[in-house]
Amino acid sequence: MTQTLNQLAKEIKSCSICAKHLPLGPRPVIQVNGQAKILIAGQAPGTKVHETGVPFDDPSGERLRQWMGIDASVFYNPKKIAIVPMGFCYPGAGRSGDLAPRPECADTWREQLLAFMPNIQLTLVIGQYAQKWHLGALQKISLTETVRAWREYGPTIMALPHPSPRNNIWLKKNEWFESDVLPCLRAQISQLLIDPSPHKPNSTSSK
Repeated sequence: MTQTLNQLAKEIKSCSICAKHLPLGPRPVIQVNGQAKILIAGQAPGTKVHETGVPFDDPSGERLRQWMGIDASVFYNPKKIAIVPMGFCYPGAGRSGDLAPRPECADTWREQLLAFMPNIQLTLVIGQYAQKWHLGALQKISLTETVRAWREYGPTIMALPHPSPRNNIWLKKNEWFESDVLPCLRAQISQLLIDPSPHKPNSTSSK
């Protein structure tokens, strides 16, 4: 029998491949649907997201939605936006923040998941780990230079810094990000999210 996206997502939700490395245990957090046009490729859930099971249910998510120019009702509609981080579970804390996403997630699941979402037209690659996987040799020497080169990756990929409050200093040092990148990001997202059939109510919104 050919596997469906729902079946794959269910399999991922019960994944425990790297359980022995996870201080809080496995709790994979993703949001997927075959109709989604926008993919958010982040790092890995933090402790709050691990508790709630809702992706970007934290201050980082609030800032990301502001960057994108959308509210929570759109953000958490899987038919519009898919959320597939590089690591599906909270990896634990390091000296200066959370540890890197566990590599098992991307190695085991990522290509399978993306193959089920052929309608993705824009991928937001957030942070160095997502950028390395999605950009490969096109990734620059630093995150700042990768984000600064955002025009090189369009219109299908937009490289972003992590929206965490930990990056407030970076944002102050790189004011061009807010003045140059975000208006283009919002305009592209707005265009992609236009409903071709506005007379049909959208009754499917999931967290």
